[in-house]
Amino acid sequence: MADRLFAWLMLGCAVLVVASLLWVLSDVLIEGFAHFSWSFLITEPVDAGRSGGIGPILISTLWILLIALAAALPLGLGVAIWLSEFAPRNSRFAVHTGITLDILAGVPSIVYGLFGNAFFSIYLGMGFSLLSGGLTLACMILPIFVRTCESGLRAVSDDWRKGALALGMTRSSAIWHILLPAARPAIVAGMVLGIGRATAETAALLFTSGYVDRMPESLLDSGRALAVHIYDLSMNVTGGDGAAYASALVLVVLIISLNTLAQSLVDNWFKRRLVVS
Repeated sequence: MADRLFAWLMLGCAVLVVASLLWVLSDVLIEGFAHFSWSFLITEPVDAGRSGGIGPILISTLWILLIALAAALPLGLGVAIWLSEFAPRNSRFAVHTGITLDILAGVPSIVYGLFGNAFFSIYLGMGFSLLSGGLTLACMILPIFVRTCESGLRAVSDDWRKGALALGMTRSSAIWHILLPAARPAIVAGMVLGIGRATAETAALLFTSGYVDRMPESLLDSGRALAVHIYDLSMNVTGGDGAAYASALVLVVLIISLNTLAQSLVDNWFKRRLVVS
């Protein structure tokens, strides 16, 4: 009886989570479709976003996300490999690095925004720009990505490492062809978390990428991200709720599409590594 009650309790928790997600998504879908059209994706906003579309805003969002991922993913994967495979487990530097990453993962986004504004926008002279916003988001997603990848690599059995060395493989080859493919689920999870946080970020981008809703001409131009646009329509623009719901629908579809694409690319990349090995 106790096992059955426990199983039903766990099932109820799962149903509650799924129902909450479906509730939010259904609200966005119903309200968003009522104001969505294909021209909404390519035209510029008019009348503070009450009419028109989100073409420049969507382009700015994709550029910011691309910059953030290009900066954070290679660096984060390198740090994760060093922590799990090269750094002594009990070394003071490795322990302090892990603690620092945990602290940074819990820092509020508004603090990252202030840092990005002070360092990238002012000190490095980037101003309010897509590049400044993307690099700030890279700093935000880096701790989560590193810790997720590190956990995945540490979870790989040591027998795999010993077997690779017994076959005469170098340490770098073992990491490249065996350990990274084995840790693929954790790497994908880290990418999904990073993409989700970067795409939906608002506070940090207000201080770095700016508020301008025109089409950016370069990475040093200011640009409004989609999450910032939704916030502005909901809080500052009277009569902008319909456009805000349609923008939220686009944001949800964008996150799902990017996560699916990222998982597909990672799977194909690891399959090529396995074929080569």
